[in-house]
Formats: sequence, structure tokens, C-alpha cells
Amino acid sequence: MPELPEVETIRRVIAPQICGAAISAVSLFSPAVIAHPQAEAFAAALKGQRITAVDRRGKYLIFRLQNGGRVLLHLRMTGCLLVTPPDWPCEKHTHVVFDLDNGRALRFSDLRRFGRFWYFEQAEEDAISGLSKLGVEPFDPALTGAYLAARLSKSRRCIKECLLDQTVVAGIGNIYADETLFRAGIRPQTPACALSEAQWALLAREIPQMIAFAIEKNAISAEDYLQTRGQDYRNTPFLQVYGHGKEPCPRCGQTLIKATVGGRGTVWCATCQR
Repeated sequence: MPELPEVETIRRVIAPQICGAAISAVSLFSPAVIAHPQAEAFAAALKGQRITAVDRRGKYLIFRLQNGGRVLLHLRMTGCLLVTPPDWPCEKHTHVVFDLDNGRALRFSDLRRFGRFWYFEQAEEDAISGLSKLGVEPFDPALTGAYLAARLSKSRRCIKECLLDQTVVAGIGNIYADETLFRAGIRPQTPACALSEAQWALLAREIPQMIAFAIEKNAISAEDYLQTRGQDYRNTPFLQVYGHGKEPCPRCGQTLIKATVGGRGTVWCATCQR
């Protein structure tokens, strides 16, 4: 699943290409990916609307429209967005195409069809997408050791599971939970209630640094993003533990352990993460 750094990369690639353009037509090939309102009403509401901004909140993309409305998109496991010329070959599993008046098209494809769109009018409350339940962003000054301790220090859940809780910190997934815990030297199975004040403060420092580093490493041009069809932009060689189970630890050389923690595949170093 794309996590915050990947979603932010997508936002930075597509926003300059679509902001200021109006949606001239909406083609729905799989109406089931429209969560709200009904697919026909969704297409009718967007036709003719100009896109004024593309924002991100956690793992959600938010398309701001000239009428004050907003479109939310969660890519889920395999969702992909491309801005293409009109004659660009259509990707397999393309479910929605927004034709734009600047001669381009915004296309959404999704192998597993878990991704979802929501449209809300300017004054319409959003109580269904999950956006309102998100916790602080990694770069929010409110993300402090005291904040994390207040939310999590009484929990018996393992810290890996706590970092995946989107109601506490928005945007962290399996990849960057493993990476952050490795940087902080904290074993993922550790119960949150066992962490010290110093460890909470360390996590509050490491989370934004890890996310910022990943965003920097994932940077890609619009041309390269299109040529790779939005699939190969992740610059994953910078990952130290995720995906490296049973390989040597980059710090101490001991074999990295891979197992299930909190229901998720997890990699850690038994020597570096106490």
C-alpha cells in the first residue's frame, strides 16, 4: 500500500499538471470505486468543475474544486494515478478517466479495485471517508513525545501496531513503521506501556525525519513517472530493514529477523533494537 511518502510523491507529480484545468468529461468503467455519492451523481457533479488544488492528508489525496467541493481518493493497496496525453495507451484495470480541458487525462487504475473516491459539496460534512478520524501529520508541531505518550503509553499493544494506528499519527504504514523503529533502536514487539519518556521523545523526532527522508528519496520527474506508469517511482534502496529479512543488519552485521508482529510482516535487528 502506498504510504505517506509515496502519496506525497504522487501529489507532487500530478498537481502541477492538473491544477487550473477543468474536468470536461468523467468516464466510469468500474462504478464500484465511487464510494460517495452514487456513481452517476459523482460524474455529473464533477463535469465542468475546475481543479484549484491537490492536497494530501495522511494517505488520502484531496482534489479541491472551484465550486468549493472536494474529491477524496484513497489508493489503498494497488491504486495508481497517471496524467496522460489523450493518445496514451490505457492501462489495464483502468476504472476512472477524467478528461481535462488542457488536453490531458487523469486516469485511475487499480489491480485489486480497493481504492475509493468520495465527492463532497462545499458545506457537506464528511462522516464516512475516515479522513476526520486521522491523527496528527508527521510534520505537525503537535507530534511530540508528550503527545505520543498521552495517546499510547497506557496501551498494551506492541509499538509496531501503535505506529500503524492512523488515529494517532496519519500516514505511517508497514514500511516506515519498521524503518522508524530501527532508527530509534526499539524492538517492534515492545508493549507501548513499557516505553520510557526518552523513547517517546525519540520516536517523535525520528518519525518526521524518516518520512522527510523517504519523500526526498522518492522524488521523480513527471516524465519518468509517466514512462514507468506510476509503478517504479519508489527509490527503495534507502530502506535499511524493510524487505531485508534474513540479510545482515546494516549496522551490526547480525542477521535481520523477519516475523509477524501485530498481524503484519515485520523485520528488525535483535542486537540493535533492544
